[in-house]
Amino acid sequence: MGPGPSGGKALRRCIYDLDWGEMQALCQDWGLPAYRTRQIYQGIYRHLAAGPEQIPSIPSALRQQLAHSLAFDPLTPKARARSSEGDTEKVLFQLQDGAKLETVLMRYRQRRTLCISSQVGCAMGCSFCATGQMGFVRHLSAGEIVAQVMAFARALKAQGERLTNIVFMGMGEPLHNYQASLKAVRILNDPQGFAFAARRITISTVGLVPGIDRLAGEGIQINLAVSLHAATDELRSRLVPINHKYPLAQLMDACRRYFQRTHRRLTFEWALIEGLNDGLDQAQALVELLAGLPSHVNLIPLNPTQGFAGAAASRQRARAFKETLQAHNVPCTLRLRRGVDIQAGCGQLATQVHEVSQQAGRRP
Repeated sequence: MGPGPSGGKALRRCIYDLDWGEMQALCQDWGLPAYRTRQIYQGIYRHLAAGPEQIPSIPSALRQQLAHSLAFDPLTPKARARSSEGDTEKVLFQLQDGAKLETVLMRYRQRRTLCISSQVGCAMGCSFCATGQMGFVRHLSAGEIVAQVMAFARALKAQGERLTNIVFMGMGEPLHNYQASLKAVRILNDPQGFAFAARRITISTVGLVPGIDRLAGEGIQINLAVSLHAATDELRSRLVPINHKYPLAQLMDACRRYFQRTHRRLTFEWALIEGLNDGLDQAQALVELLAGLPSHVNLIPLNPTQGFAGAAASRQRARAFKETLQAHNVPCTLRLRRGVDIQAGCGQLATQVHEVSQQAGRRP
């Protein structure tokens, strides 16, 4: 991560960027006994220490060395929003270089699902997505991805709760930032530390075929979700521009290869947009597209954004779409929209805060 708008001042490396092996190497470089690695690593991932002063059983001199050398707080909350029902909370974080990202916590009856970002902005340009409308700013490091999880894990612990699921469905395309995203998954899954079950982690992609093939060979039991949104190339290319490079035939071949190698059912995401992709013709085309592929379809009425004129599908059309899939034995769920009143769609809070700051800067 290069220097930010701080005038070229070097930024401290985030402690969450270090996996177990790298933490071991650092402790060796500092001349520390081997057990210090375990104390530090488990201090931040099991005790959820927010700083070196909260890590038990390490000497004061080591706490000072850690505080001087590594950033424990790469994320600074800049704005918060909570839905009127209280089930969705969104936080806008500022990074060390001034860039901003969003993270969303969704509360269900028995689940606490965290939607995390993998990039600042996004290069995929999906027309209905607020992050796509922002454009691409930069990749997040693995540590900046992990830090989002740690921030909410600490907050939930204080309330007597814990995270149950993590989804890479916030700002950015995880497979465009492949190396950092997978390193973050492995850090979160590491039994030496946070030990979060891989099967409770989902990576979402708009359809980067090389990344899907690469992910299939990683040997880690995470879930893959594909943001599909259309079952014909003509419509999908309008909604998801990457379809020009990796059209549906190539994408579905990659999905089938993924299942063959991992034996894990895929999830397909479908934002239902009124009069655009919510018709029975698209439902039937989707049935044909998924034939023979173990999968599940999540149907989600669109969260509207300022940069896209489309609206959410009506309840009647959404149900008809779902019933068409079910009639052809395609497993599917019609999801409730969450956080519409707080603009919980990824990128919306960042855009809102950016617009406010611009307006403030123009005031005499």
